[in-house]
Amino acid sequence: MKRRIAVISEIIAPYRIPVFNALAARDDIDLHVIFLSETDPSLRQWQIYKNEIGFSYEVLPSWRRRAGKYNLLLNRGLVVALNRFHSQAVLCGGYNYVASWQAARWSTRHKIPLLLWSESTAHDLRRRWLVVEWIKFRFTRRCTAFVAAGKSSRDYLMALGASDQRMFIAPNAVDIKLYAAQAAEARPLAAEIRSRYGLPERYFLYSGRLIPVKGVFDLLGAYAKLEQHERTQIGLVFAGDGVSRRELTARAAEIQPGCIRFTGFVQREQLAELYALANALVFPTHSDPWGLVVNEAMACGLPVIVTDVAGCVPDLVVNEVNGFIVRPGNAAELVSAMRKLSESEIVAKMGLCAASRIQSFTPEACAEGIANAVQFACDGAKFV
Repeated sequence: MKRRIAVISEIIAPYRIPVFNALAARDDIDLHVIFLSETDPSLRQWQIYKNEIGFSYEVLPSWRRRAGKYNLLLNRGLVVALNRFHSQAVLCGGYNYVASWQAARWSTRHKIPLLLWSESTAHDLRRRWLVVEWIKFRFTRRCTAFVAAGKSSRDYLMALGASDQRMFIAPNAVDIKLYAAQAAEARPLAAEIRSRYGLPERYFLYSGRLIPVKGVFDLLGAYAKLEQHERTQIGLVFAGDGVSRRELTARAAEIQPGCIRFTGFVQREQLAELYALANALVFPTHSDPWGLVVNEAMACGLPVIVTDVAGCVPDLVVNEVNGFIVRPGNAAELVSAMRKLSESEIVAKMGLCAASRIQSFTPEACAEGIANAVQFACDGAKFV
């Protein structure tokens, strides 16, 4: 029996399309996705791959204002959309939108199960704000079931009062087959790709927004602490853009010898090229609910260096097997990990482990976790 589920998601993110396609392809789910906006141009420059969408969806009219760290997104038409689809369950991809609370009220009024799909972890910097924690707690009280992105988000939801019986893990995923194929196509074209981007022969790669909380200054400082002869043998590449780019570029110019490149924002197809030729991905974040760039890099056969606050770490990274886990802001640990991953033999061995470990983190596995939560909420749980 198919269950009609409405998913409320903020934007048409490239990494979510394969998951929603896999969910829509199931014979037990009738899916409709309600996007609150096509994208967030103030933060993301992603291409919107509408030609890849194979599920029912709509984009609500929206009004967005961003002030520093604060994001206000207002929509109209949500209740009409839920009524039109005749949802049997509603899955909210977050609690922090006005639309999420409108959906919660609609669910209560119609006695329809409400599910929360969450990536938040105990390391989220916003956890320090008591008001935010109170809002999360109030929202979770309304939910029949929970979909966690991984172990860290599961533990955090349980700390907020969610029971283990109502918890389902839908592992955060990217299209690993696509990234692996694109990386394989790029390797024979290494010379051309290096010329196009001005890449060094060997390099560490950072992919993401260039902002302080991502640890980009930690990474630049760690590279500067490598011995001079080490910096002549391996470079550092920043793929992305953000408010810190100008300062990073200025500081990078002072590091001699060394080879540091800034590619600017790179779309999905070109990003796989950068992964394919790198020694390792370095993700030195101070706070991140997951870190899908780690999935992407591992799909391309790349070892990773990741701080222990990234939500993906308990699920994806085994220290000294497919990468290294370091503490945020710990220069000595970061330098040590970079030194080890400047050696070709270790890179090759850990890269194979990374490619193997990521194989179970597929869009289909994520869809399976969501479908299990929906079935439980509709069939096996008393409405809360």
